Amino acid sequence: MHFTSGDTTYQIRDLTTEDADQYNRLLRYTFQVTEQELQESGWRNDEIVQSKFPILKRADVIGAFDEDELVSQFAVYPLKMNIYDAVYSVGFITSVCTYPEYTGKGLMKKLMHLSLERMREKGQSFALLYPYSIPLYRKRGFEIISNKISYVVKDRQVPANAKAPGYVRRVSWENEEFKNLHNQFAQMTHGCLFRNSLAWEEYWRWDEDDTIVAIYYSKNDTPKGYMVYMIKDDIMYIKEMIYIDYEAHQGLWEYIHAHDSMIDEVHGNTYDSESIAFEMADSDITETLKPYVMGRIIDIKQFFEQYVCDDSVKETHITFHVKDDFLKWNNGKFTVCFKDGSCSFIEDENAYDVTLDIATLTTLLLGYKNAEQLCLMERMKCSQKAMEALNDVLFHEVPCISDYI
Repeated sequence: MHFTSGDTTYQIRDLTTEDADQYNRLLRYTFQVTEQELQESGWRNDEIVQSKFPILKRADVIGAFDEDELVSQFAVYPLKMNIYDAVYSVGFITSVCTYPEYTGKGLMKKLMHLSLERMREKGQSFALLYPYSIPLYRKRGFEIISNKISYVVKDRQVPANAKAPGYVRRVSWENEEFKNLHNQFAQMTHGCLFRNSLAWEEYWRWDEDDTIVAIYYSKNDTPKGYMVYMIKDDIMYIKEMIYIDYEAHQGLWEYIHAHDSMIDEVHGNTYDSESIAFEMADSDITETLKPYVMGRIIDIKQFFEQYVCDDSVKETHITFHVKDDFLKWNNGKFTVCFKDGSCSFIEDENAYDVTLDIATLTTLLLGYKNAEQLCLMERMKCSQKAMEALNDVLFHEVPCISDYI
C-alpha cells in the first residue's frame, strides 16, 4: 500500500523480524532510551534486538517507509479483557512513534486508521493504550477508562495487626501457581487483562534480577494471592499485589510487616481507584491518583453484542446518537434493548434518546464515569429520565487495568 503526503509517497506495509533493527532504532530515538541505559539495566546488545522479535512475530505491526527507511510505526497486541465478566478480544496499542521530521504529514493518522480497521475485521471491538498525550488521543476518539494510585507507606504505618492463618512462600518467576492466580483474578475483575505469553514477557521486560514473587497460601495450601516486589535502598517496591479474598490481603500485609527491620518505606500502586488509606490504622499516608489507560470502542455493534447489563432492571430501550469523526461506521443512531442482562439492537421510535460522542460512550460503558457525571460535564445530552434509565441499567465499576504493554 502507498500513501502520498505532499510531494512524497510512502510505502505502508507489515513489519517482520527483518525490520527489527529499524523498529528498535525508531522506538529508542522517539522515547530517548539510550544504549547505556539499556545495558545498565542488564541488557546485552543481542538481547536488546532479540527482545523485539516476539512483538514483530505475534503482534500486528505496520509501518510507513520513506524509500527504505522506517519513519513511523504502530503496533497492536492481541489480548483478552474482562468487561463485566464478558471476555472480549481487544487490542493493546503500543510502539506508536514517528521521527520528528515526519510529524504533521498524516502518517500516524493513516497507520492508526488502518490498524483499527484491521481490529474490526478480526472482531476486536475494543482498543486500549497507555497515552503519552491524552489530548492527542482524545482527538481520535479515545477516553480515560482507568486510574493508577501510587502510595508511600512509612514502616511505622504498615499494619501491625494484619494476621492470616496461612503462610507466604517465595517462588520463581516461572511458577505456574503465580500465573494461574493472575488468571483467576482476571476472571473476577472488571477491566483486567488476561496475560498471554507475550504479555508476560513484557511484564518482566525491565525488571531487575532481584525482583521477587511471593505467594500467599491458605492453611490448606491453596494459593490465594501474590505480590511481586523488590527491596532496594531500604525501600520495598511493590510492582503488583493481587489477592482472591480478604484473607490473602491480610496475609500479604502481614508478610510486608515482617520486613519492618529491613525497610523504611513501602512504595506501590493500585489500579481499581480504591484508596488503601482507609484500611490503615494510621491513614496519614501519601497517595497520588493519575489517569492511567485510555480506551476506545472500535465497533459499536460488535461491542454491544457481548456487553452485559444489570439483569435486575426491567427491559429498557435507549437510542444512542453517536458522533465518531475518526471511524465513520460508528456515526449514527443505535437503538439498544437492555434486557435480562444482555443487549440487542432493535427499532423503537419511543426509546430514550442519548446524544454523545464515541469517547464519552466508551467511558460510560466501561464504568469510569456514570451518566449523571457526564451530563453535568455536558459531555452527554439526554432527558432526566434517560439519565436515570442509564444509571439503572448500566454497571458502575471503574476498570482495574494494571498492565502497560
